Parts: sequence; structure tokens; C-alpha cells
Amino acid sequence: MLCVCVELESFEEVRQAALAHDNVFASLGVHPNADDGARDPTLDELLTFGSDPLVVAIGETGLDYFRSEGDLDWQRERFRRHIRAARVLKKPLIIHTREAASDVIKILREERAQDVGGVMHCFVDDLKTARDAMSLGFYISISGIVTFKSAQDLRDVAVQIPLDRLLVETDSPWLAPVPHRGKQNEPAYVTHTASYLAELRGISPATLAEATSENFFRLFTAAA
Repeated sequence: MLCVCVELESFEEVRQAALAHDNVFASLGVHPNADDGARDPTLDELLTFGSDPLVVAIGETGLDYFRSEGDLDWQRERFRRHIRAARVLKKPLIIHTREAASDVIKILREERAQDVGGVMHCFVDDLKTARDAMSLGFYISISGIVTFKSAQDLRDVAVQIPLDRLLVETDSPWLAPVPHRGKQNEPAYVTHTASYLAELRGISPATLAEATSENFFRLFTAAA
């Protein structure tokens, strides 16, 4: 599994988890909402920390217009910095987007993110956004949200994502899937999301598990 870094201050904890367990991998990034008190990473810092062989991806990065207000040029510049670092390091990106899909796709194109690809993490946008992202070499990752009663729009999209571009995730400790909704999420609960998604698509859980595992290692080549 991939342990995702969201602040430079917590990177060493993420790194130690990957160091301690052969089946845990690390990323390096600063979340778009990390503002008050969090270090805004320089390109050199992203390149230095991101060059660690335990790091298989750059992110979580992206844009969030839901939780951040005012002039968000700083957020867009941080996003561009992560993409530039990923291209230098030749590592894929982990993208967060909330109410910012058009700007995310625009910046990914402008910064030539297709050179490294990545994953649209915890995807909740429409099919056009998914297709635009996939055209840039990105995978679509589905979280426990797909099991929520209110998530019919996401289910409609999830069944149309090609199996060879699909990933599943927990976004732990948030978004626990049914039957654990409302509780603290944990990596083990990904089986509920995967089983639900397999039934939705009319395939066996084993088929989905094999495909998403292959996709993981195809995308995060440093983990293979």
C-alpha cells in the first residue's frame, strides 16, 4: 500500500513506515490545503526529499477550491512546483482536486504532466474529467465514497472507467466505506470498496483485485 505524505513535517514518519515494511511505499508532497503553519516546499526541497528511493510518487498535490478561500495563486504555484519536481524525478503524481477540475486539467496540460502520469486520487468528478485525465496518462482511483447512498453520480462514472486504468483506495483515516461509514477508516477496509466496485461492474472481486494490483505496479514502477 501507498502511505501518502501531505506535509513536509510528516515526511519522515511516512518514510519510516515504508522503511519498516516491505509492502508499504511512500510519497512526498504538500497538500493544497496545507497552509497555516505548514512549510511551503521549494522546488529544491521537493527534489531532495523526493529523490529518496523509498518515494515512489510525488503528491498529494493539486487544487482545492472548496476548503481554501481568497486569492489561490499560491496554491496553483505549489501545484506547478510539484509537477515540475515529478518530471525531473520521473515519478508519477498523486492528484487531489475539489471543485477545481478544469483548472487541475489545464495546469496538468500546461506543465506536461503526461510525461510522468499519475493518479486522480479519491475521484468524485464527472466522466469528462476522468477521460481528460486518462488522456494525460492518469489512473482513476475510487474510494469508499462509491458505497455511499448519495454517490450515484460517482457510480455511473466508476463503471465506465477502463479496468486497466482503475485503482481503489481508502483515503484513510477518512471516508470509511459501508459498512463502516462514520468510523475511522483504515487500510483493511479497502476490501469493502473493492468488493462493492466489483459487483457494480459485474466482475469478481478477485478479477478486480488482480487488475488494480497490476495497475498499481504499472503506475508506481519504483515499487515493483
